[in-house]
Amino acid sequence: MRAVVQRVKHAHVIVQNEKVGQIEKGLLVFLGVEKGDNESDLNYIVDKVAGLRIFEDEGGKMNLSVQDVGGSILAVSQFTLYGDCRKGRRPSFIQAAEPDVAKRYYDLFIQRIDEKGIPVAQGVFQAMMEVSLINDGPVTILLDSKKLF
Repeated sequence: MRAVVQRVKHAHVIVQNEKVGQIEKGLLVFLGVEKGDNESDLNYIVDKVAGLRIFEDEGGKMNLSVQDVGGSILAVSQFTLYGDCRKGRRPSFIQAAEPDVAKRYYDLFIQRIDEKGIPVAQGVFQAMMEVSLINDGPVTILLDSKKLF
C-alpha cells in the first residue's frame, strides 16, 4: 500500500462540478492499494499517516501530528501510485489491486482514521476528480507499506 501525504492549508475534491470533500489545515492523502496488500499493510499506513510528526511546534520544528494540531485528513483513492513506467512511456497498472479490493481497503482506511478521532473527508472512489490544495511548506511525504522508499 502506498500513500502520498501532503501537509495542506486547505484542500478539496470536486466531482461533476460538486464539492464532495473538503478540509482546512491537515493532510491530503492519496492512497494506492497493491495486489496482495493485507491488514498489515493497512495498519502500517493508517498508523504512519495518523502519527506523522510533520507539523511545526512552537519552536518551528516538525514535531506535531495532524491530531496534535487539530487538523483533518482528506483521503483520495489513487491507483496510479502503482503506475510502472520503467518500460516504454505508457504506465502499466498491473500491480494495482482490483477495484473491489482497493475500495474495501480505501473504505477501511477512512474508517480507521475516523476511529482515531481524526476528522476525515474523502473523494469518490473510481470517479474523475479535480483535487485542489494549498501545500503548506511544501511538505510531501511518500509512504510504502513494503518500505520500498
